[in-house]
Amino acid sequence: MLVVGVDGCRGGWLAAVCDDDCVSWSWTRDVAALLALAADAVAIDMPIGLPDRGQRACDVAARELLGPRRATVFDAPLRGVLPLPSYAAARACLAEMGERSMSAQAYGIVPAVRALDEAVSAADDARVVEAHPELAFLRMTGRTLAPKKTPGGAAERLEALAATWPEAAAIAAAAPRPAARDDALDALACAWVARRWVTGEAVVLGDGLRDARGLPMRIVS
Repeated sequence: MLVVGVDGCRGGWLAAVCDDDCVSWSWTRDVAALLALAADAVAIDMPIGLPDRGQRACDVAARELLGPRRATVFDAPLRGVLPLPSYAAARACLAEMGERSMSAQAYGIVPAVRALDEAVSAADDARVVEAHPELAFLRMTGRTLAPKKTPGGAAERLEALAATWPEAAAIAAAAPRPAARDDALDALACAWVARRWVTGEAVVLGDGLRDARGLPMRIVS
């Protein structure tokens, strides 16, 4: 089984490429290159399926499950925001539509969302899924973990990943720069989700709706 877990990180995309128990790393600025890999499944920590208005049911459900870690789930940007040139323009557009504004942090992922939206199509439904690492770790452990950038949070995540990859600490340490350690842990968590998708064990959050491009609005864990 060949699966890929992808985390959007500073300047590009980090991919954990898992061929059964063997993990290799790929870092690229081109997310389309990762989708083109001959993998059984690709799980990506980035919104796929964008609403025209309001919130996605999968985002609401993920926040409810995560409880204390709910703030890690941003609302997916509205499709109308993608082509806009600035945060100010996005806020003005949302205000004109009567929609809630978005934080600067949430707007910061819009270029990555746009790049993924350009690379993915409805034909990829069976193989490419949206994942959320915090939700994946909740599924692995049955509890919410400490923040990932803390020593304790990193240790908890490595312990959880070691159930699948006993050498998880060494694997994560080998991730290429400029990706950080927490990017590597998130990519591995997404790879764990991709494996569950292939084996039919994955849980799907969402209401079954698709966006204007026919992309499913769902989060898989």
